[in-house]
Amino acid sequence: MSGLWRNPVTLGLAALVAVILLAATVTIVPETQQVVVLRFEQPVRTVNAWRSGEVFGRTGAGLIARIPFVDRLVWLNKRILDVDYDNQQVLSSDQLRLEVDAFARFRIVDPLKAVNATGSTSSTETRITDALRPLLGSSIRNELGNQPFATLLSPERDQVMDNIQARLQRLASQYGVQIVDVRIKHADLPDGSPLDRALARMRTAREQQATTIRAQGNKEAQIIRADADAQAARIYAQSFTKDAGFYDFYRAMQSYRRTFGAAGGQAPEGSTSIILSPNNSYLREFEGKGK
Repeated sequence: MSGLWRNPVTLGLAALVAVILLAATVTIVPETQQVVVLRFEQPVRTVNAWRSGEVFGRTGAGLIARIPFVDRLVWLNKRILDVDYDNQQVLSSDQLRLEVDAFARFRIVDPLKAVNATGSTSSTETRITDALRPLLGSSIRNELGNQPFATLLSPERDQVMDNIQARLQRLASQYGVQIVDVRIKHADLPDGSPLDRALARMRTAREQQATTIRAQGNKEAQIIRADADAQAARIYAQSFTKDAGFYDFYRAMQSYRRTFGAAGGQAPEGSTSIILSPNNSYLREFEGKGK
């Protein structure tokens, strides 16, 4: 037996078996990965699962041990992943067909639920992405179907993104994922006659809106002018009741100015020539306090 262990071939085979057993027993889990351990295809534990607020270097990553040839590892990414929704047609609430290009960012926060929902295969991430793509499309169609096209061109666009993210999160929770963000890269009208008709409708709507605003402005201006005239008349009336003689004098001076022309060499405001007797009542203010 001692001679057998001195055989280089035997030593080499023993070393190879030892290496294989060590590799099948010990595994290094990096910080960017999380692992679900399956024993006879049944999940028994998770390693380095994502946790909110975790500190890099204290996440549970590193060396782990498993039963060789019995335990199987399913690897899942801890980083943020993307799912695309490319150039799909969506109908808005004002019956416009839009070509929408969007994407969503997500992370796997419950690896055990993710494995159970998609099956214990090595392509769990791919299956999750494929499952989220139609859910993202459904969320976009449902939300944009309740919004006019003009909303996507206004500051309300951010609220639309939040609504889509909330819809998608409710649907995607079954896969153990958290939706981090949803963005529409562009939502354009198709080229050709549909675009021209849509632009014509938008132009007509804006013209009607401008007409309504102008009419409202004219109405408010008339109200303000009428209030000002009423206030001026009230002030004149109050002044007349306080000093009727001064009011008569002021009105007479205005009449004289318009009748006989402006002072200081300016062009006359009236061009009518009149001949009156010195004791005419129209000229009574020149006689001193109407006497």
